[in-house]
Amino acid sequence: MKVYANNDVTSFPVILTDNSSPQKLTIEFDVNSQSNPNLSIVFRFCDKNWNPYQNIFLANQNKNILRNLYFYRLPFTVKDAQYHFIESFPDSKGYIDFPFSGKWQFYITDAFDTSIVCAHGKFFVVYPKVALSDSLKNEQLENKIYFPADLAKVFNITTNFNLTNEFYPQNVEHVEIIENRKIDYPDIISRTDNTNSRQFYWDGNRKFSFVARNILPVNEYREVDLRNTNKYISQNVPAHLDGIDYSRFFQQGQEDLDGSSILTDFADNYANYLNVTFTIRPPNDISKDIFLTGAFNSWKVSPEFKMQNNSGLYSITIPLKRGVYDYQYVVGDSYNGSVENLDWTYLEGNSWETTNQYFVFLYYNDPNYGGYDRIIGFNQLMSK
Repeated sequence: MKVYANNDVTSFPVILTDNSSPQKLTIEFDVNSQSNPNLSIVFRFCDKNWNPYQNIFLANQNKNILRNLYFYRLPFTVKDAQYHFIESFPDSKGYIDFPFSGKWQFYITDAFDTSIVCAHGKFFVVYPKVALSDSLKNEQLENKIYFPADLAKVFNITTNFNLTNEFYPQNVEHVEIIENRKIDYPDIISRTDNTNSRQFYWDGNRKFSFVARNILPVNEYREVDLRNTNKYISQNVPAHLDGIDYSRFFQQGQEDLDGSSILTDFADNYANYLNVTFTIRPPNDISKDIFLTGAFNSWKVSPEFKMQNNSGLYSITIPLKRGVYDYQYVVGDSYNGSVENLDWTYLEGNSWETTNQYFVFLYYNDPNYGGYDRIIGFNQLMSK
């Protein structure tokens, strides 16, 4: 499944809504079904923690469900899927719109029972009201001794703004920073923060500043390219035909897609699915587990992507549609069906030379409609 904005398949899923530049969100996915699928898409407005609001005033009734989805038939050469859906929203017929600025989720459901969810995705809708002035600079942490020294390299991201008169200063909540496509792992700077790495400033009137001084740049992502049908011939293939992966802690990666992917066109006769095996040999025995994450699983570090250890060689096989995917290896602890103590640098390294996109959101506790988490400011930064 792909979710992106403005017809750019590598773009972040955010819709900026103003009078000068109306934008759209595109959702596309394949379906494995022997008959024409009977599905709906339900859109829900969510709070800052991605929980859908139960408030009837925020339900967007009659504008939140798309029924009678139109599906394209995939070429008969494509195995493991028969149909493809693609559409942009708000749609041209006016069935779907997004009246609130904030976090949204969509659910692909059974057409007759929307409680049966087949898949879901996340996106942002922003009606910008406050202009953000953001800066990014390199800094070195000095609160302790770091070994290797590269772990002390961080980005300082500072967000400044003047609150407009329509908003109450006491209702300004926090700033959220998302790196590339890591929607589920944001850096949050709260107005209660006052540490060596996070600061909040307010002049008592309308001038605000939020500072994050501990943003690890990590490394450029690894990349797997499965588009070459002359090389990737069989159904079961290794991610890299020239060998396995190793630690890149002291090796700078190549330019990536900033966490995104590019899939082979769904109408292509060779846009089929492969069973792809990723394998890495870490530099030594480690006490934690290794997990695969990337554009193919929305950058979630989850137990189902835990790699199996075979005498120091870690591997996992997953189905992937032909295309190009950014990915990396994360170290963590499996605990009660979740993954904790994530370390994004152990096998990947950390460098100021890494080019990342950072998406900055300003949240406001809006008292209207019973109260909701509203995004009133947005900006995008590049680390280089």
